[in-house]
Amino acid sequence: MRRCEVYVHGIKAGILTELDNHEYVFEYDKTYLTGDENPPVCLNMPLRTEEYHAKSLFPFFFNLLSEGENRKMQAQLLHIAPEDDFGILMATAQTDTIGAVTVKPIIV
Repeated sequence: MRRCEVYVHGIKAGILTELDNHEYVFEYDKTYLTGDENPPVCLNMPLRTEEYHAKSLFPFFFNLLSEGENRKMQAQLLHIAPEDDFGILMATAQTDTIGAVTVKPIIV
């Protein structure tokens, strides 16, 4: 299992988890949900207390990843398998992403 914190405009919005069976769970942070002005991470994941579940990486997070030759080069430089979407997300989406969302790995 791997996990990362998801931030929107630098505010912790929730936790994204990759389970051992390569399914994914996203849960909003309870404190984030109490903020009146906090936006959802994306339109397909409106604010709610229930977890979101997916059999593959949620499309919003997948779209933060590079493609093609850039992805191959990143994977090689980072020593990550090119098909490891979650690993590449955690390694590349910590700063300077397109939009307001960043992620930070949770090291256990």
